[in-house]
Amino acid sequence: MAKPPYIRGEILPPESQSSFSEFSLTTSTSDEHLNLIATWLDDRFEIPGTRIRFGLDALIGWIPGIGDALAAVASLFIVFAAWKRGAARITVLRMMLNLAVEDALGAVPIVGDLAHVAWKANRRNYNLLIRDQHHQRRHTWQDWLFVIAACLIMLVLILAPFVLLIYLFKHTTTFKF
Repeated sequence: MAKPPYIRGEILPPESQSSFSEFSLTTSTSDEHLNLIATWLDDRFEIPGTRIRFGLDALIGWIPGIGDALAAVASLFIVFAAWKRGAARITVLRMMLNLAVEDALGAVPIVGDLAHVAWKANRRNYNLLIRDQHHQRRHTWQDWLFVIAACLIMLVLILAPFVLLIYLFKHTTTFKF
């Protein structure tokens, strides 16, 4: 079966008649709504003269302290919709890891904002959800490889400071004044 195409963001609002006030976490969301969310967060705007697209996710990240947290909450909406629709566990896990990678990189000033433009976790997650709907319960080895690699990298990053501290404590000499 052919691989579903990468879905670029739509700029137009969804065609359904529901208003934004009726749109909540408890109601069923359409693919159009989720695509609109991914578009606004990841590829709504374009830098003139280039093919570089970015969204509110990159812009909100400039707000010190709460910017990345607000963007992360908005990003969880697509993951929540996938979980509510019964997407495969590996798909939901991969979506969460996409957000974890983007938000971990997003914690680094300036570099993190560039990561939001390059990684586009929301667009990736939307595409994963659409792929899961077209090929229910069929997962590729790339899904498992991504999840295993991301978990190993996170484990190394978590353990690295402790290993460094142990190394420093073992190899430092006491200074006498």
